[in-house]
Amino acid sequence: MSLKKKIAILQSNYIPWKGYFDLINMVDEFIFYDNVQYTKNDWRNRNRIKTNQGVQWLTIPVRIESLSQTIMDTQVANSNWNRKHWTAISNNYSKAKYFSDYKERFESLYMNLDVKLLCEINYKFIQEICKLLGIKTKLSCSSSFNLIGEKTERLVNICKELRASCYVTGPSAKNYLDESLFTLNGIKIEYIDYSNYPEYNQLHGAFVHEVSVIDLLFNEGPNALSYMKSFNTALKS
Repeated sequence: MSLKKKIAILQSNYIPWKGYFDLINMVDEFIFYDNVQYTKNDWRNRNRIKTNQGVQWLTIPVRIESLSQTIMDTQVANSNWNRKHWTAISNNYSKAKYFSDYKERFESLYMNLDVKLLCEINYKFIQEICKLLGIKTKLSCSSSFNLIGEKTERLVNICKELRASCYVTGPSAKNYLDESLFTLNGIKIEYIDYSNYPEYNQLHGAFVHEVSVIDLLFNEGPNALSYMKSFNTALKS
């Protein structure tokens, strides 16, 4: 088993916040956990941006056909959401200092989407944002693994299949992980600390951390990395 390989396993989110990309950047391989149940009113198909009227949700409308529906089987419900989202983003960030630097790439991504599955949409956006941030972590999907067992056992088996010695996850995982299964298999658990992020230059009133990472990109551009823990050693816990 590798002494150094770290992995993270997490459901795909729509244009996630900066902490999601810090997690990706802290590991050698990041696995989208998409063959698990889709959860409504969650981050899978929505995220938030800043506007002059406060924080606004951008939600991709999806079809819910069963309670056991997986993320990877979840389809978009209409074809106009991308135009509406791009209009909202461009209207509210056009005055951001670095919006023009990224406008063409995001506009092309939104206006040329040719996929109907939510997981593929999320993948495309996350992949593009990783490129913009200089994140080179390998991205994989859980559907390519042989998932055996339930909950924690599945995660442990993915770690074993990838010969990983460390599993990195968010603090909320403490509420459901069976840490003993990782210990029995010689896999260390590291919990990322999402607290104490510094504030950056942000439009539209009082500062809000819990918004899409595009807010950070449009406002800080190449300086964005200075406000992310995985790039800035001074911010690491």
